[in-house]
Amino acid sequence: MRIIRQLDECCPPLERGVVTIGNFDGVHLGHREIFRRVVRRARELNGLATVLTFVPHPLKVLTPERAPRLLNTYAEKERLIAASCIDVLAAIPFDCEMAEMPPEDFVREILVGRLGICHLIVGYDYAFGRNREGDVDFLRRAGKQAGFTVEMLEPIRRGEEVFSSTLVRRRLAAGDVAGTVALLGRHFNLEGRVIHGASRGRSLGFPTANLLTDKEVLPRPGVYAVKVRLDERIFDGVMNIGFNPTFGTERISLEVHLLDFSADIYDRSLRVYFVERLREEMVFSSVDDLIVQIRRDVDRARQLLAGREVIVYRDYLDCGLEKGA
Repeated sequence: MRIIRQLDECCPPLERGVVTIGNFDGVHLGHREIFRRVVRRARELNGLATVLTFVPHPLKVLTPERAPRLLNTYAEKERLIAASCIDVLAAIPFDCEMAEMPPEDFVREILVGRLGICHLIVGYDYAFGRNREGDVDFLRRAGKQAGFTVEMLEPIRRGEEVFSSTLVRRRLAAGDVAGTVALLGRHFNLEGRVIHGASRGRSLGFPTANLLTDKEVLPRPGVYAVKVRLDERIFDGVMNIGFNPTFGTERISLEVHLLDFSADIYDRSLRVYFVERLREEMVFSSVDDLIVQIRRDVDRARQLLAGREVIVYRDYLDCGLEKGA
């Protein structure tokens, strides 16, 4: 997948772009259905399957107090979009000048002048440009003048449930990491670098890796059964997200104990996949009581994780295409 970070990189302009536009935070199953349609249409038209998104999220510029915490880091989003068989990701800067651009200029200068658009796929409520003047009706009129077609998608749902980033955030806020799989098509995960902590886990007989992450959205504080990727290996683990109330910690911490593992991994990168929530954080009257509970957590995690596979995106898996097509 080619990634364009500045519009000047589209020189000469792209040709026959089949384009969708949006933030695509979370890259959930609704987004993946949009990408699937973009890819299919691009193959039919011998064009380029193209995703246009903005960095940072427009609300972080326009109304920072209302901007959502993002489900993905930008690196994650790029990786997940690439796994959906997209040819070109235009992740272009968003600023106040872009926010004030009239929709006519946006179509002429960016969609036509840079992305060489021949077909546009957007959601039913999509709008862009100054005062959100560029709605679907406008795009259809502009397409007739500029020579591209517009396809509008109704809300993408499973049963009565509409896929949305907001719904994913709600489930994570409730600690329902298992429930997010049905929305994301994968286990929610975070990536972090192992840093030095207070070494309490080691003193309790359960050494933990303390993680520093750029992730903005975390599951509800508590204890989780997780799968952990270290390089190309996958380990079972138990993760605690929270404040270690027994020890009175004020800053939220991310600590993961890898089962049957003892190597030094400071400064290494781990990717943690959340499989099941085990329990809330608890205050224990003694360290011995805490150790007993940790043993219970480890035993339960072993049972839950035995034989379970991590659900991740795999290239070409959901595109209905053979690799190389």
